[in-house]
Amino acid sequence: MPSTVIVRLPNWLGDTVMAMPALSALRAGLPGARIALAGPWAHLMSGQGLAEILVAYPRTWLGRLRTADTVRELRPELALLLPNSLEAALAARYWGARRRIGFAGGGRDWLLTERVPVAAPRPHQVDEYLMLTERLGLATITRDPCLKPLEPGSEARATAQALLRGAGVDAGRRPHVAVHLGAAFGPSKLWPVERLGELCRLLSRRGGTPVLLGTPDDAHLADAVMARAPAASIVGRDSPALLPAVLSEFDAVVCGDTGVGHLAAALGVPVVTLFGPTDPLLTAPRGTVAIVTHPTPCAPCFYRACPIDHPCLRSITADEVGARLDDLVPCRA
Repeated sequence: MPSTVIVRLPNWLGDTVMAMPALSALRAGLPGARIALAGPWAHLMSGQGLAEILVAYPRTWLGRLRTADTVRELRPELALLLPNSLEAALAARYWGARRRIGFAGGGRDWLLTERVPVAAPRPHQVDEYLMLTERLGLATITRDPCLKPLEPGSEARATAQALLRGAGVDAGRRPHVAVHLGAAFGPSKLWPVERLGELCRLLSRRGGTPVLLGTPDDAHLADAVMARAPAASIVGRDSPALLPAVLSEFDAVVCGDTGVGHLAAALGVPVVTLFGPTDPLLTAPRGTVAIVTHPTPCAPCFYRACPIDHPCLRSITADEVGARLDDLVPCRA
């Protein structure tokens, strides 16, 4: 049994959440090992009992070079590589891990001591990550990502509550529904602004409170939605560290195929997720989740920008999304 294991986490929020069942299998199967997790979203694993060491892994190359020396000092015997990148394999070699396990391909096979073939057809991302821990002979504990929620009286929850109050969110006007606007993948994952406005009007008529979420880059989308419908907005005002606490304050989340949906579902918050250019069989959140999709001849295309009129998402109506919300969190009529 290795004494120290380093796991290179995925770069993206949703993928990091989908890696949690593999991390649970690792922790349960190697109870005596010291486990370190390295990735841009490693802080999400704080307090989850999955690792002894969390390493912030910057996205910039210079930051990663500096972090590589920190990881090397841990003297890992085993490196489990969740990303398929050449960079992850090079880093594991530099860390000095004698055993390096990852998926084959991408010109990095020579850097791995054990190569796991990529399945065809591809399974759900959760199940694909579990193939790596199964290679270690470890039993799968769960296939549903689950994060321990933050306590209602915690400092982070109090900060999130203050943020919502500052945005004019009435604590008594429920349900509070987070409507996430953006997607790092590209504009093809975005629900059209007019549909977002229709949903906000629908929620408000039913006595609920729509609250817009997103990064500072989504500010123009928030302005366009708020010009069409009543909604509160905290777009650009939260942070990656505060995001779990913010999502925990909502009764439900509406989003596209984004990491926010995975994080909310793992926290136990009901999620309605809209799929268009991507495939829910591969990356849909697991948990209390309703998937809304309109099959079209061109979907899933995996294009970052739609070259035509975006029929896969434009054809999804606010009434459909509202009905799925009713299934999860009944609204007042």
